[in-house]
Amino acid sequence: MAAPAAPSADAGGGSVPGARRRTAWADGLDELRAAAVTEPGRLRVIGAALALLVLVFGGVTAWQVSDRAAAADDVVERSQPLSADAADIYRSLADANTTAAGGFLAGGEESRATRDRYTDDLATAAQLLVRASANTRGSDRADAQIAKLNSGLPRYAGLVETARTNNRQGLPLGGAYLRYANDRMRKELLPAARALYDAENDRLAADYDAAQARPWFALAAGVLAIGALGWAQRRNYRRTNRVFNRGLVAATAASVAVLMWLVAGHVMARSGLSDSYERGARSLRVLNEARIDSLRARGDENLTLVARGAVLTGDQKDFYEAGFRTGMRDLVGAGTSGAASGGSRLGAARALADDEAGRRPVRDALADVRQWQARHAEARAADVKGDYDRALAKVIGGDRPTRESFDRVDAALRRALAHEQTEFRAAADGGRAALGGLAAGAAVLAVLGAVGAVLGIGRRLSEYR
Repeated sequence: MAAPAAPSADAGGGSVPGARRRTAWADGLDELRAAAVTEPGRLRVIGAALALLVLVFGGVTAWQVSDRAAAADDVVERSQPLSADAADIYRSLADANTTAAGGFLAGGEESRATRDRYTDDLATAAQLLVRASANTRGSDRADAQIAKLNSGLPRYAGLVETARTNNRQGLPLGGAYLRYANDRMRKELLPAARALYDAENDRLAADYDAAQARPWFALAAGVLAIGALGWAQRRNYRRTNRVFNRGLVAATAASVAVLMWLVAGHVMARSGLSDSYERGARSLRVLNEARIDSLRARGDENLTLVARGAVLTGDQKDFYEAGFRTGMRDLVGAGTSGAASGGSRLGAARALADDEAGRRPVRDALADVRQWQARHAEARAADVKGDYDRALAKVIGGDRPTRESFDRVDAALRRALAHEQTEFRAAADGGRAALGGLAAGAAVLAVLGAVGAVLGIGRRLSEYR
């Protein structure tokens, strides 16, 4: 008797015991493999790959250009203004200290102009601290210095007011309070202001680096996309003997346009930003340093007469007179000729100025510093001889005092700073303008290129239908 037939896999809807069911994913892969061995299948894969490469190129270009444009905007709109504000905070504090000492020397009731200048300096510093606090983007380094300045400024102002009160009453204790206020300014407030200035300059340098970084990923993606498009057209030519495929030619043209725009825009942006640094930012920093040196020298000059030799250096020299001489060396070097040495602040500022409009105020400042030194020597000689009244007249009096020379130096440096600020802004605006529209343009051209690649491959596919 014959054995019964084994049930088929279809009978009763069952399946062969032990057989593994195939997933939809595996079936899809089999279909792709089968399609890939045919020319239409290969063309579909090539078309998808070309479109993807072109879109990736456009996307990476838009991303990297946007990052660099944002950094260039930060250079112009945020970090450089913050650096300038930090320099002005230092200048305002140093000038307030110098003005307080000058008013103290006048004795009794200081002039209204002196009082107003001191008050304006403190108000300017406070206002700039508020602005810096609002724009530091949570920088711990900058925030710490701003907090130190905000807490120390009222204490300094209180010490100065106490010194003034004692001075108006003719009490010698006023000089001690003023020296203590000056000590707090030099050991706490000015170092904090300097640290804030350095922090903002470091941020400016970081923004410059970010804005000028080369877009290597975008360049590599562009070369890869154009190379793939060239390969696809060569393949098309070898199989059809047709020289041009309009869709692929359009995709190639769009990709080449994006790559050329990227290279040209980046080169122009780097050039403009480099010019803004060389012609503006570097000069501004040197000029700010020179202005700070002049302010400190003026403060030391005033305090030399306030202290009357009560504060000495380790080698028993007048502390404030030594500070004045150091400030002069920093400004114009150690020589006695009319030219500033290359290592001095004014010598460096003159070398960095790239036109006569920038060099002229620096030369004026140099001449005024030399005049200041000569007048200071006369005041110092009178003080050493014990003629305090004559020394005082040479410093704050009405007949060619050193105060007049200092004011002229400060005015010349302000003119130089204004000129270099204009130079910086013009060059930086030109640099960031080179990136304008590039991100959006790259995205649009990439989409058009991807569409061209798909249409070009689609034209070939239509020949198989």
